[in-house]
Parts: sequence; C-alpha cells; structure tokens
Amino acid sequence: MIMTLDSGDTAWILACTALVMLMTPGVGLFYGGLVRSKTVVSMISLSFIAFAVASIQWVLFGYSLSFGTDIGGLVGGLDYLGLRGVGMDGAPFAGNIPHLLYMAFQLVFAAVTLAILTSAMAERIKLSSFIVFGLLWTTLVYDPLAHWVWGGGWIARLGALDFAGGTVVHISSGFSALALALVIGKRIGFGENTIEPHNVPMALIGTGLLWFGWFGFNAGSALAADGLAANALVVTNTSAAAGALAWLIASWIKGKPSSLGMASGAIAGLVAITPAAGYVDAPSAIVIGGLAGVICYGALLFRLGRGWDESLDAWAVHGMGGLWGALATGIFASPLINDYTGLLYGNYNQFIAQILAAAASVAYAFVMTIVLAKIVDSAMGLRVSEEEEYVGLDIAQLGERAYA
Repeated sequence: MIMTLDSGDTAWILACTALVMLMTPGVGLFYGGLVRSKTVVSMISLSFIAFAVASIQWVLFGYSLSFGTDIGGLVGGLDYLGLRGVGMDGAPFAGNIPHLLYMAFQLVFAAVTLAILTSAMAERIKLSSFIVFGLLWTTLVYDPLAHWVWGGGWIARLGALDFAGGTVVHISSGFSALALALVIGKRIGFGENTIEPHNVPMALIGTGLLWFGWFGFNAGSALAADGLAANALVVTNTSAAAGALAWLIASWIKGKPSSLGMASGAIAGLVAITPAAGYVDAPSAIVIGGLAGVICYGALLFRLGRGWDESLDAWAVHGMGGLWGALATGIFASPLINDYTGLLYGNYNQFIAQILAAAASVAYAFVMTIVLAKIVDSAMGLRVSEEEEYVGLDIAQLGERAYA
C-alpha cells in the first residue's frame, strides 16, 4: 500500500500543513494588534495555547471523533484513539498521501478554528477557563461538525459541499464567538469609553500571514498537487483581493478609507471562498469576495448597533462570511471546475443542500457553545476579576509586559 503514495502530493501537503500552521500565530498577531497594549501578550498567547490544546486533543481522540468509523452520521468512532492505526501508509480519505500526514493537515485546521474563536473573549478571559472551554469546544462542537462534513456524516450524505472549511471552520468559530460573547459579557467600559487598536501595523502583518497561509488552507484541500489545487489558489487570491477592495470602498464612503477595513475585507473574501474554492472559477470569486466584503462590513455595523462586544469580529467576518460562502457555493459551483453544479446552472437541489447544512451548523455551533460556556462559567468562572481586567491580562495573568 505504501507504493501507492505519491511523493509530489505528499511534499505538497507537507508544505500546506506548515502554511496552515502559520495561520494560527497570524490570528494571534491580527487580534493582538486590535486590542489594547495591556493585553497584547495575552491575546497572542491565546492563539499559541489554542494550537497546543488542539494538537494534544487531536492526537488523543479528536481525529478519531472526526474521521473514525461513522456512528449514526453524527460522530466518528474510536478507531484512531491515540492515533492507533494511523500510520505511514495511504489515508482512507486520501490514499495518495500518508495517513499521518492527512491527520496532521486536519489538525492544523482544528487549531486555527479554536484560535479564531478567541475573538469573543479578548481582554477578559481567565486562562484556566479558556483551556477547559477550548478542550470541550473542540471535542463537542468542532469534531462533530468535521465528521458531518468531511468524515462521512449526515451533511456529506446530504450532498452539501464544503471544500476547505466554510462550514466546519468559519461558521462554527464565528457563530460560536457570538454565543460566547453573549455569555461572557462586555468588557468594562465598552460602549462608554473608546477602545482602540493599539498597533495597526501588527494587525496588518497578521493579515499578511493569514493571506499567505490561506493558500495552503484552500489549495491544500485538493489533497494533491494538481489543477484543482491551482484553481483553488487562484480563486482564493482573487476573492481576497475583491473583499479587500469592497470593504475599503465601503468604509471610504462612510468616511476615510481604513487600512484595518481593507485587512478585514481581505479576510472576509478568504473566508467566503473557502467552501467554494474547489468548485468555482475566478470571475465567480470576484463576486463572492466582493459581496463578502460588503456583507461582513454590514454585519460589523449591525453588531456595533446592537451593542454586542464580540470584540474582534469573528462573527461578522468568519461567521457571516462563512455563511455567505456556503450559500455562494450552491449558487456558483461550475461543471467546468469540478463535477458539481450550482443554482446558476439550474441545480436547485445543491443550493437547498447548502442552506440546510449551513443552517444546521449555525444552530448547532451557537447552541452548544452557549451550553458549554455556561457550564464552564458555573464551574470555574469565565472572566477575570474587575481589578485584573483594569490592570490588563498581560500583568494580571502572565506577569509580562509587551513593551518596556
């Protein structure tokens, strides 16, 4: 069986795994630039901790729950507990690459998803509570969703498409972030005092790392070094550029063009193309990314109008961008790219399947996150004390300063 492995495909997915890993510190830098200077070390650290927690969880049982033998279409079995049976021969879902590599590629997806979720807890989460919540959330929210979509679960059987994680990664983290923000509550002074980003260049560097890593995220999901991977890379970049320009123009209309708006728009375009990257062409990517920039900017304004302190806009960008991307896949999927067609080609069933899958994912992630957050809050408290929040989590929780 080892002889069936493709060395070119293996090298490509090894590189893509490293690219996606880089997205997690990219999230940390993006978020770190958006918070105040007294919590920047804490904010970046949450992404690294998310990577560590998800890595251990994935090896012990997360991969098995996601990709083990299907149980009722809902979750995987314990076939791969502790990576038992996950070796150097071909993976069940991709026989051209080693099973261990497929596991590692999926691991970095799980890790960056948990890192995105830290948006909701910026500047006020207890470190111990985050570790416990992160372990529970990855196990009970991310792993079942990954199985539903990629592990042979009920969404896969429904026929819904998600090439690289619009549902599994972005809808789950975005709507979970909103749920968690509603449970944990607003930061002290939110809505009363101005809370401004302390380091815009840091956030822009984080955006650059995310854009770079996203090529591995989407093109790597072809699981081969082939034309489909090339298409995914091109439409990923195209959608990101369209999203950046759309948000930039929208913010310009309302005042001055915003560099952070441009960065957020690029991420919105990246999010929206993620489920569609293996199914649409470049002109469609312009539409998908451009509308993502406008939709996500509108979602941010809506959040601010409602007074929700979902601090760093994972819901507006990842949640709403992922939702639009899931629906857009059912609209623009082209037979010229893959064997699937969308609404534009008369396939109403595909669009309906996308709606059902997205709606179920939104509901499951949102409700389960509220339940888990309330459990952790009741057991050990989610928030730091008012004094610690006032001093800043860098000193209060880590005993460190970002700037001397």
